[in-house]
Amino acid sequence: MNGELPHAQAPDPVHVPTPAPRSSRRQVRQPLLLAVVLACGILLGANPFRPSDQNPDGTARGYLKFKEILSYVDRDYVDSVDAEALSDYAISRMLERLDPHSVFIPAKQQQQASAFLQSDFDGVGVEFNLFRDTVTIVSPLSGGPAEQAGLHPGDRILAVNGEQVSGVHITTEEMFGKLRGPRGSKVQLLVQRRKQTKPLSVLVTRNRIPNSSVDVAYMLDNATGYIKVSRFASGTYDEFKQALGDLRRQGLSRLVLDLRGNPGGYLDRATKLADEFIGGTKKIVYTDGKGDVYDTQTYSRTLGEFEDGPLVVLVDEGSASAAEVVAGALQDHDRALVVGRRTFGKGLVQQPIALNDGSELRLTIARYYTPSGRSIQKSYRGGYEEYEKELAQRQKHGEYFHADSIHFADSLRYRTDKGRTVYGGGGIMPDLFVPRDTSAYSPYYTRLQSHNLVREFALNFYQDHKAELEGLRFEQFNSSFRISDGQLQTLAAQAAHDGVPADAAGLKRCATLLRGQLKALIARSAYGKTAYYQVLRDQDAELQQALRALDDNGSTLLGLLK
Repeated sequence: MNGELPHAQAPDPVHVPTPAPRSSRRQVRQPLLLAVVLACGILLGANPFRPSDQNPDGTARGYLKFKEILSYVDRDYVDSVDAEALSDYAISRMLERLDPHSVFIPAKQQQQASAFLQSDFDGVGVEFNLFRDTVTIVSPLSGGPAEQAGLHPGDRILAVNGEQVSGVHITTEEMFGKLRGPRGSKVQLLVQRRKQTKPLSVLVTRNRIPNSSVDVAYMLDNATGYIKVSRFASGTYDEFKQALGDLRRQGLSRLVLDLRGNPGGYLDRATKLADEFIGGTKKIVYTDGKGDVYDTQTYSRTLGEFEDGPLVVLVDEGSASAAEVVAGALQDHDRALVVGRRTFGKGLVQQPIALNDGSELRLTIARYYTPSGRSIQKSYRGGYEEYEKELAQRQKHGEYFHADSIHFADSLRYRTDKGRTVYGGGGIMPDLFVPRDTSAYSPYYTRLQSHNLVREFALNFYQDHKAELEGLRFEQFNSSFRISDGQLQTLAAQAAHDGVPADAAGLKRCATLLRGQLKALIARSAYGKTAYYQVLRDQDAELQQALRALDDNGSTLLGLLK
């Protein structure tokens, strides 16, 4: 599930991206930087360098000691060393002693890490996957440079500017680097198209590519809107406002806001979004740091677009940081019903500090609290390894499957505006718990996913039946199309050819899941991203629970919030 547009492609049902702490920091540094996003928008640039007045002598001694040791190693160690790399490593290990979310980003990684929170970038505008070590275009962005140059879904990129990229074990990050570049610059692609014997040479002029954080917004029925926000990036609030306004014009009177898998981002974008739902002047979040310099309180202050209608917020263990701020504020003020599973539990605020060599320190400078006073941050006293395993421990203890397996101390009990009981101490606990359904996730299904075979099969099917699909409206496709047993057997045969041994029992167990996912992926290629979500809605347990809560014109929802 890779591509130049990392947030354009809907996540597989089998995988929900979660914010990961450092395990082996050397192995997971990049996923950490991209997934555990900063809640720091209101604090940018607030901390010019100044020495601490609490322990200046200790700081000086530590600095001189490190400088002395690094000098000895660089000068006298038996082998040649990279002193800068050693310094980066030492800094990272030092930060591990603080908390799981204070990180050092070397200069060469800083641009890519920051791109996660950008709302656009310069590139060619394609979403791609790596199938059998070949870069395959899943979808060119509508109206983007790649589509204008004539690239199609299923085209295989063999070379970029004369350099071979097929069959050479290229990584997703390396491919990013080759496709992205300054707008107006040109890139020559050698492309192999199905049913054509000769490769095509395609010249693409790079341009500005939107990197949307509102994955999808559409009407579930005549009254109910659905908006999925994947992260809180620089343009998220504007995207959300436009999406909400569009749905209001289509008749929206109740809303499902999907924050599942949202790892956070800029705090001010999150609070502005929450302000759209909260009337009057009410506290949304507050932060508490060392001294008073990082103590802040944020209140609702604008007339929101949707302050009164029935509202459900979907969350899960992948919802973190700024996403938890939104869910916590709406829950504390009894403005929304929170549905799903307990959120990740990241309640630490990072400030980005630019260093002289282009690297960046993202340092935890405060904790944030919901309006009722809850700290959302889960414990990290056991160290990084234990912190990393916390989500796995939830599964081991049955928390993903049974609400009564979750226990909170009485000291962590808080009250909402209307007196409902809520708890702090580690994430936002939903008002309505929805267990995770893993009954269809056989090991065989996992192997199919890990080899990218499901996506490849769906893309090939779309290419083979493109003319037929273009002759159908989506409504016709959605009501009549079904993946047959024979097509599942064809997928299994192709998988066996690619090294995934046949497993009749495993295939039978995941057949319903595969049918839904294959249909959704085919719909996405044929009809666009919204179609993907429309196909999967009936299999989405959390969404179905939300719709049940909204039944009877919201009376169920309003009753639960009394």
